[in-house]
Amino acid sequence: MTIHVVTAGESLWQISTQYQIPVSDIVNVNGLPASHAIIPGLALYIPDDANVKNRPYIVKEGDTLWRLANRFNTPTGTIVQANPGVNLNQLYAGQKLVIPTSVRPQIETLGFIIPYSAQNALTILRILTNSLTYAAVVSYSFTSQGYAYVLLDDTEVVRESIQQGITPLLMIRNFTSAGFDAELAGNVLANPLYRRNLIESLLRFVNEKEYGGVSLDLEFIPPARRGDFNTFLKDLKAALGTRILHVNVHAKTEDLPTNRIVGAYDYKEIGEIADVVAVMTIDYGYPGGPPNPVSPLWWMYQVVRYTVSLIESSKLQVAFPLYGYDWRVADNTSTALSVTGAQNQAIAANTVIEFDVAAASPWYRYWALAEEHVTWFEDIRSYQEKYYLVDQYELLGVTYWQAGLPAPQNWYYLNNHFTVT
Repeated sequence: MTIHVVTAGESLWQISTQYQIPVSDIVNVNGLPASHAIIPGLALYIPDDANVKNRPYIVKEGDTLWRLANRFNTPTGTIVQANPGVNLNQLYAGQKLVIPTSVRPQIETLGFIIPYSAQNALTILRILTNSLTYAAVVSYSFTSQGYAYVLLDDTEVVRESIQQGITPLLMIRNFTSAGFDAELAGNVLANPLYRRNLIESLLRFVNEKEYGGVSLDLEFIPPARRGDFNTFLKDLKAALGTRILHVNVHAKTEDLPTNRIVGAYDYKEIGEIADVVAVMTIDYGYPGGPPNPVSPLWWMYQVVRYTVSLIESSKLQVAFPLYGYDWRVADNTSTALSVTGAQNQAIAANTVIEFDVAAASPWYRYWALAEEHVTWFEDIRSYQEKYYLVDQYELLGVTYWQAGLPAPQNWYYLNNHFTVT
């Protein structure tokens, strides 16, 4: 594949001619507006059918050039050529290499589906049938006594997921009309009877709807409930049996047991109990805060290095945002929009897209009614670097919040470089 960053004066016709790719293909892969306008700094994904692709690799104890060549089905000379200046006869653990190979990494992906409209959700599942392992159906919350209840009708979505070969997971959140409720989570977790109510009511829905498991998203759990949360997870997993227990946790780079956001998450214990742990490496730049990248790469590396020291990489997913934020600079009022919407807003504003190399994140500035705005989002460059991170650390995979947001560059890249299991 090629990433083409538009320079001043270029046209889609010129780029199409340069790469011998139809304009319509470039438009579709990149979600461009019908006007076909482009601006400097816009990153375009130019797809190709090349079978051999460069994969990042972190050397492990016992690795040799011969073993790597066999593992990746690549001639030793090809690996040598791809790593100039590196003595491949003296490899050391932690060393970073590039391996040209036709062997694709396997990955397990999860898309969060919010069935505001059943028809829209079904369309998303059909489009992403080859891109998702799991669909976490965001339809449930629970009462103050721990009884799970339905917020959005999920019946057709679960049925369609199964038909498309995607495993549906019942997503339960401590979510109310006011947002995530710390007190609700804390009170239910603290009470053995209420914990049991929640587990039993979840199991009834799982069995009735034929879910493949549960995706848990309890946020802002009071730190004092850390032990109770672990107990709840153990009991829930025992009740689920062979069904999947998928646990979403806020990202951190060290243990902060008293922190109101991450204090209740005992990574090591959660990793031993759950089948899959998804670290929410999103919202570094958050609504109401100052303009910042949503998922800066340098931060994601810090989170992953810390997390894999406590949780097996084969159980770990990281979160990719399919959205960005537009901040009004004067007061940090923010608006969320899909990555394609952010890209096309920049085109409509006829601005220039910048790229922060350390964060591996695109951003731009524009003015609306004399008010300055800054928008951070994702594009093919940032997604490529994030997928390199997943491949380097041999993580289980990725979650996407949320699957209904248009992000064609991400899906084309995923299906061109990975085997989704």
